[in-house]
Amino acid sequence: MPYSTSTKKKPSRLANQKKITAQKNLKSSSKCRAQASPNIPKIDITKAQKTVLDLLKIPGISGQEKQIAELICKKLIDAGCPKSLISFDQAHKKTPLQGNCGNLIVKLPGTRRGPRRLLMAHMDTVPVCEGTRPVVKGNIVKSGNPMTGLGADDRSGCGVVLTTALEILRQKIDHPPLTFFFAIQEEVGLWGARTVKASDLGKPKLAFNFDGGDVDKLTIGATGGERLDITIEGIPSHAGVAPEQGVSAIAVASLAIASLHQEGWHGLVQKGSKRGTSNIGVINSGAATNVVAERATIRAEARGHDPGFRNKIVRAIEKAFDKAAQSVRSSTGRRGTISITKRLDYEAFRIPQTDLSVVTARKALESIGYKPYYDVSNGGLDANWMAANGIPTVTLGCGQHAIHTTNEWLDLTAYKAACHAALILATS
Repeated sequence: MPYSTSTKKKPSRLANQKKITAQKNLKSSSKCRAQASPNIPKIDITKAQKTVLDLLKIPGISGQEKQIAELICKKLIDAGCPKSLISFDQAHKKTPLQGNCGNLIVKLPGTRRGPRRLLMAHMDTVPVCEGTRPVVKGNIVKSGNPMTGLGADDRSGCGVVLTTALEILRQKIDHPPLTFFFAIQEEVGLWGARTVKASDLGKPKLAFNFDGGDVDKLTIGATGGERLDITIEGIPSHAGVAPEQGVSAIAVASLAIASLHQEGWHGLVQKGSKRGTSNIGVINSGAATNVVAERATIRAEARGHDPGFRNKIVRAIEKAFDKAAQSVRSSTGRRGTISITKRLDYEAFRIPQTDLSVVTARKALESIGYKPYYDVSNGGLDANWMAANGIPTVTLGCGQHAIHTTNEWLDLTAYKAACHAALILATS
């Protein structure tokens, strides 16, 4: 879950601290306000915490989600879910990264009539989380291995969704038709959500994704992103004997990147009222200091909420590399060549605040004492592709912070509150 920006000004640090302290005092025990109200389904807080800790212990970077999926299935079956309601699709056979399992989809028939509701989270973690050892200290979970992240992105989301299903099954809580969706390969291109179809999920009318930080944050929109793979073919020569006979792919890349930086098309891109971002993230080139570099491969990206302006950023990148290739010549006038492959990672989306899923999520959080705020993300999330596939999906936070780093931590107070909110969303 990437960096995001709120659509309204957030409280000061002091105000946030006071709010966090008040929430901990109010909700840290199993008898919090949400638990006590007769109108809100009860949750076994101890089991909810154990569930997320069990999920955190299991490795499962992108493409290797099978083991985590098997644990989820086991817990569901042990709670009484018929095996016939649990299925896997073939998403992993449609992804660039070879995976060992597809999306996990669980569809429960309703015990009462109503529009189908979807609750979802992604199963994969990033490589820095391999080898994590979750350790609980008070209301915080961190990795006991200082060399790894925790993996709360998005095992905490999986914990919320799984806890909701388990409580419904164990307590036999009345509910409308429900779909629980555990997606694969979110961290490498949102591939689980990208490949799933609305019909695979039962065509839900309300949809809720659990992935993010603050429990009172409702993410209702996100930027779009495009990825570029750039190949520069230069001309090799001996760097000591005849460097002038070569065309350095590294020189071409350097000139292009310098031009993008100087003209304001790299990093934060602001042109008039338009705003976006771009990044040259990966460069591979060269074999020895005494050889003029023959080839360079570069991976870059462009992001923006406005598809038209994002496309301008992409064109600026293309033009910079083409111009650089024209300007670097050998002593005989030979030049290198550029080839660029582009791929849409995810398209931007925005859900109206009046959308039924947004309104329902807001009411659920308010019912357990929170004052939700709306957020629009500057990074992609599964909800981008859910919206593109015809399922507008609001994303709720579940307590993970400092994600993709060795400092990652999970706020158990927020996680437990998210579990309460999810059960309300599934059963109200």
